[in-house]
Amino acid sequence: MSAPLILTNVDNHFSSLGSEFYSLVRPQSLSNTHLIQANPALAQQLGIPADQLSSSSFISSFSGQQCPDNFQPLAMKYAGHQFGVYNPELGDGRGLLLAQLRDKHHQSWDIHLKGAGQTPYSRFADGRAVLRSSIREYLGGEALHHLGIASTRSLALFGSDTPVQRETEEQAALLVRVSQSHVRFGSFEWFHYTHRPQLVKKLADYVIDLHHQDLPQDESRYPLFLQRVAEKTAEMIAAWQSVGFTHGVMNTDNMSILGDTFDYGPYGFMDDYQPDFVCNHSDHQGRYAFNQQPGIGLWNLNALAHSLSSLISTEDINTALSRYEPHIKHCYATELSAKLGLAKPHDDDVMIAAQWLALLEKEHADYTRSFRALSQFDPQLPSEQQTLRNQFVDRQAFDQWAEAYRQRLAFETQDQQARQTLMNRHNPKYVLRNYLAQKAIELAEQQDYSEIDRLMTLLVNPYDEHPEYESYAQVPPDSAKGIALSCSS
Repeated sequence: MSAPLILTNVDNHFSSLGSEFYSLVRPQSLSNTHLIQANPALAQQLGIPADQLSSSSFISSFSGQQCPDNFQPLAMKYAGHQFGVYNPELGDGRGLLLAQLRDKHHQSWDIHLKGAGQTPYSRFADGRAVLRSSIREYLGGEALHHLGIASTRSLALFGSDTPVQRETEEQAALLVRVSQSHVRFGSFEWFHYTHRPQLVKKLADYVIDLHHQDLPQDESRYPLFLQRVAEKTAEMIAAWQSVGFTHGVMNTDNMSILGDTFDYGPYGFMDDYQPDFVCNHSDHQGRYAFNQQPGIGLWNLNALAHSLSSLISTEDINTALSRYEPHIKHCYATELSAKLGLAKPHDDDVMIAAQWLALLEKEHADYTRSFRALSQFDPQLPSEQQTLRNQFVDRQAFDQWAEAYRQRLAFETQDQQARQTLMNRHNPKYVLRNYLAQKAIELAEQQDYSEIDRLMTLLVNPYDEHPEYESYAQVPPDSAKGIALSCSS
């Protein structure tokens, strides 16, 4: 076994909080661990030489085979509301916070190994992650990041020969997840519901001192902190809605305290526009459907606020949370206006957007392709000459909306080229459709990782044309639409 990689920018500050917050655990290595994919741009940001990513020392250090001496692997303890029901028996059951690094800007980054084996919080599970879910999280994090949406990312994806049993026998894998923080809403819930307000305060001070250093040093910092969490959560969910992304499992233990997309499970980008789209086949009631996400965000924030009630008065909680609804509406409306090419605000914008979405829903139109094609709308041409019109069965309904849209565009001061540029910066041509991810998974299970490479090319630049990959932007076959996935990983 090679010597571990030597990193001088390690700063394991979370461990200073004390043993009430975590358990020290050594990773359990896999058989024949090998690198499938690494992220050189992220490595460079973390101060890890890109030329080291394929080295045996990198694989040994970051797969948990032989952790460097200054790493301090630990499993974090937290609780959470799962599908609306409080569950105290949670924590890192298959992942470990390997270390925390400081980049050249002194920004702290968590290095988390997912699939590292059993911990005190595994609840009789094997503590492993399977290849399919690891690939999906690796791709999903990069997809959202390059769409400009706050998200965790991954430094590396490792495969192995270790078998794991799920519905069938699968291959164990490891994912090195990178985030500014792994503190969740449920981290605060754990200490609140075990009646330890001093630890709620200790955790809140830790997060504020690390990520909100501009907040006051007095008691006013706590309601301001809650307000910021509400605003960041609103911005994240509004961004999800704008690209047709459904998280699938918005439990409070899956909600980042920083407003990052966190814990990728059965997520999905919509194909046909379907507001009640459910991507998780375990979600029988549609609690986490696409159109429920804004409301669930507020529900989760209320759960967080309750866990902070030893620090914040009811009045201040209500004030902080009152920022959520107007902020998410503003963020979503702003994004929709850009997607429609409307740079100059107008009273009709909300109506134009709502009618467009209603038309897409009625026609079962592809969400991503329809918005992308709208940039070709020429207000100088009559409706029947618009290329986009051919995608709609109800041509009369399209004509009515197109006339309203044409009239709205008359208020714009930008020319058509500027409008198209704006729209193509906000309407991706390529998104990580479930059937594309599934194809990459099936090939990877045969040790063919080429499709992961191809998808990464598109996901890193989702707004570009990529004519050689035009088929990846086409409407999927009917058999591939609306795929629902399980939480099993």
